[in-house]
Amino acid sequence: MSVMVARKKVVRKWEKLPGRNTFCCDGRIMMARQKGIFYLTLFLILGTCALFFAFECRYLAVQLSPAIPVFAAVLFLFAMATLLRTSFSDPGVIPRALPDEAAFIEMEIEATNGTVPQGQRPPPRIKNFQINNQIVKLKYCYTCKIFRPPRASHCSICDNCVERFDHHCPWVGNCVGKRNYRYFYLFILSLSLLTIYIFTFNIVYVALKEEKLGCFWDTAGLGLFPGSSSSLTPLTVLEVLICFFTLWSVVGLTGFHTFLVALNQTTNEDIKGSWTGKNRVQNPYSHGNIVKNCCEVLCGPLPPSVLDRRGILQQEESSAPEESCPRAPSALEPSGGQGQGQESRAQQKDGSPPHPSAVPTPPLSNAEMPEEKQQTPGELPVPPQDAGQAEH
Repeated sequence: MSVMVARKKVVRKWEKLPGRNTFCCDGRIMMARQKGIFYLTLFLILGTCALFFAFECRYLAVQLSPAIPVFAAVLFLFAMATLLRTSFSDPGVIPRALPDEAAFIEMEIEATNGTVPQGQRPPPRIKNFQINNQIVKLKYCYTCKIFRPPRASHCSICDNCVERFDHHCPWVGNCVGKRNYRYFYLFILSLSLLTIYIFTFNIVYVALKEEKLGCFWDTAGLGLFPGSSSSLTPLTVLEVLICFFTLWSVVGLTGFHTFLVALNQTTNEDIKGSWTGKNRVQNPYSHGNIVKNCCEVLCGPLPPSVLDRRGILQQEESSAPEESCPRAPSALEPSGGQGQGQESRAQQKDGSPPHPSAVPTPPLSNAEMPEEKQQTPGELPVPPQDAGQAEH
């Protein structure tokens, strides 16, 4: 005998979120779908640091100081922690409007702009918002069906509106916005220091290992000094070249974002010229003080995520058959009443239903009896006779 049992499946909100994002660990990790360059970033950092710790650090720790590998390990761990925090967190995605909310906003826009004749372009959907005596325009997003908050923008790669959108960084595999910008800045800052540190001590390692500068070029394969002997490895040369070319890009990027942090400005605003264009509109978000701007961007309170990725959205019911075996009656089971006790005693031992004659029937009322057996009021009931008396 099979019984259909209903089981509830919990569906969390991250499973139904629109946009082009990837979620892992039950919604705890949020990244963009394009993660190929992020893996390249991990490979370059891990590979360069592994070569440095495997070859140069041991020699430098013995010749100079054991603090050299310790400080390098601290920089490496800090850079990796800030990278993962930037890549795996919500950058500040704004939820899209629900169907009812979108319909209400559309009605408001139609009531404000009126009916547009056919063939004419409708006016732009913009709201004016005042911040520090400056008029800021809130633009309408046709994808998310919302008026974007100030400094927010729609990322075409992740297909989401991000609050205080800075840029989409493929090197970290995520957007950089309000909730992870400080970690992105600390990542590029620590990576710059780590690159400078490794590059400097690679040069020191080369200078200590070789007496002549020509030995380095001989190791690189140029053969300028054929008579010189060198103990350098091609991996050391590769490590120096990687650090050299990485140094310019990472340090330059760190300097650019330091300039933006000092002005309390985003990369998106700098590219569009929002505060330095023809209108010469003053930046309403700047405090006019470098220290205050840096404290607000890097040390201000971190807003919580408004997505609630791990919240329960709904419960889907799924039915599955389950086999159940009939249970034989037990004489030790408590009876619910006298009728149930008589019925359980009347059942046969093999579990089959009892014969109808073995089950006692309740006495019939006077209205249910035949006319010849009905009793008149005041008449005593006649006791039933057994079969032998009935024959006599």
